[in-house]
Amino acid sequence: MRVSVIGGSTVSDEEYATAQTLGEQLAEHGHEVVCGGRTGVMEAVCQGAQSAGGHTIGILPDSEPAAANPFVETAIATGINDARNAVVVLNGDAVIAVDGGPGTLSELGHALSLGKPVAGIDTHRVDSVAGIKHVDTPAAAIDYVEASV
Repeated sequence: MRVSVIGGSTVSDEEYATAQTLGEQLAEHGHEVVCGGRTGVMEAVCQGAQSAGGHTIGILPDSEPAAANPFVETAIATGINDARNAVVVLNGDAVIAVDGGPGTLSELGHALSLGKPVAGIDTHRVDSVAGIKHVDTPAAAIDYVEASV
């Protein structure tokens, strides 16, 4: 399964470690990681997945594949800036959010509109919208999306 991992481009050390663990565990479960290909959560999840032998795909806002973080195996340049958020979500069978700012919020909206299962670790809580399963650990996020696909 492909899992889109979304989250902040600027994160704390704790959030980075959480995303790195998430990447490792996704790879150990045989899942591919799709992300925005840049810094923060995106870099951490790719680093974790790659360290565990997983495949990482970065959907970049730029027109240059070289702009990807060093842990992206397959870099897809789009040149469409933040419009790539929909493409990130569209290319996963499920979505896991770690932290995040406005870009992550837009990706959560796309995921819910597309009917994707969504797990969130310390991410946006949108009380008026059902569909985000808030969990405390990467393992719980993976369990949720695996059971939902």
